[in-house]
Amino acid sequence: MTDDKDVLRDVWFGRIPACFTLYQDEITEREAEPYYLLLPRISYLTLVTDKVKKHFQKVMRQEEVSEIWFEYEGTPLKWHYPIGLLFDLHASNTALPWSITVHFKNFPEKDLLHCHSKDVIEAHFMACIKEADALKHKSQVINEMQKKDHKQLWMGLQNDKFEQFWAINRKLMEYPPEDSGFRYIPFRIYQATTERPFIQKLFRPIASGGQLHTLGDLIKDVCPSAIAPEDGEQKTQVMIHGIEPMLETPIQWLSEHMSYPDNFLHISIIPRPTD
Repeated sequence: MTDDKDVLRDVWFGRIPACFTLYQDEITEREAEPYYLLLPRISYLTLVTDKVKKHFQKVMRQEEVSEIWFEYEGTPLKWHYPIGLLFDLHASNTALPWSITVHFKNFPEKDLLHCHSKDVIEAHFMACIKEADALKHKSQVINEMQKKDHKQLWMGLQNDKFEQFWAINRKLMEYPPEDSGFRYIPFRIYQATTERPFIQKLFRPIASGGQLHTLGDLIKDVCPSAIAPEDGEQKTQVMIHGIEPMLETPIQWLSEHMSYPDNFLHISIIPRPTD
């Protein structure tokens, strides 16, 4: 891969200031103060909220405490989506800090998967990495790694260690020089205006004529309604990691540099603010 290490570092260290408040109907022994935290964009909510849980459990009656879950403006937040994706999809045009509501009761079974331990997050994370490598390299790279390499990827993410993670992950971002790119790009496109979880399909980074496919080519192919007509105004934003990359950006470069640690490009298509 081309070595734009500063980009990788900026992506890794992206943070979102958040304010956690306890849902008003939760029964507490005394008033619960809000809790503020800088959330790593690349991580998962249930991986970084131990302090939040401890803070609010101190004021709860223990018999009232069950599985913790989070919501934003009435929408339960899926723990298996990376934090940055959740913010871009649901809250990117709101004022900071991001206001998240904490619940210990009435788990929304229809909307959220249960997450009883960090083993569940690790299993989900590794399944995504394996799926991504199946698309990129027919699983050859991940299958040649040892168990300790898999563990190092996970521990690097869990402990927020950039060098530890990328020492292994860079192997997943390489390809033979004669190929000019991955076999297929691992991506998922999410739309704020639809109930559909996400769109995912096979998409090659290089066109049959040899030219590089761009982000715009991907969006046109997969979600053409998100591209403005030539005579019309752009009504949507295409967001990755809180920014709007130029549609002319090669999709191969984005996959190497702006994928989340699970090796997927998580792309949000959201309505452009009207004000």
